[in-house]
Amino acid sequence: MSYIPRLKQEYKERVIKALSEEFGYNNVMQVPKLQKIVVSRGVGAAVSDKKLIDHAVEELSNITGQKAVATVSKKDVASFKLRKGMPIGAKVTLRGERMYEFLDRLITSALPRVRDFQGVKATGFDGRGNYNLGITEQIIFPEINIDKINRINGMDITFVTSAQTDKEAKSLLTELGLPFKKN
Repeated sequence: MSYIPRLKQEYKERVIKALSEEFGYNNVMQVPKLQKIVVSRGVGAAVSDKKLIDHAVEELSNITGQKAVATVSKKDVASFKLRKGMPIGAKVTLRGERMYEFLDRLITSALPRVRDFQGVKATGFDGRGNYNLGITEQIIFPEINIDKINRINGMDITFVTSAQTDKEAKSLLTELGLPFKKN
């Protein structure tokens, strides 16, 4: 028997049933699911210091457990001294087992470490069932050694779901355990 992440198991056993009852799906394939999680970070200061990209890639790789890639600029911006093709950020796209493992670690260990945490905002939906979450400090992740970081940076986490509406996506993420703020 192979290893199955806890949240994936919970999705199969409990979440599908709960969402089917809530929205009246006839088929299991109609139930929305989490397709991928994209963790990205922009490093604007990398225009002057190239080592910052390496630090960002290394930190994202440590946090997610998967190799991060540097993102490059698409066009020249003279006011920022930016040339086309210069590295200006880092990102990781998680799918499958690693996606569920990362989501589990985010919910159970990282988000509770945020100072004065009351939940994530419910306003980050885009109208098509995807959710964006901004994190201001990378030090909330237990994988980051606070003594080895050179500066505190934030990151963006995007949850891409197969849901058609924001209501379905919010129900899916709530059932998976993402703590939304109470209005």
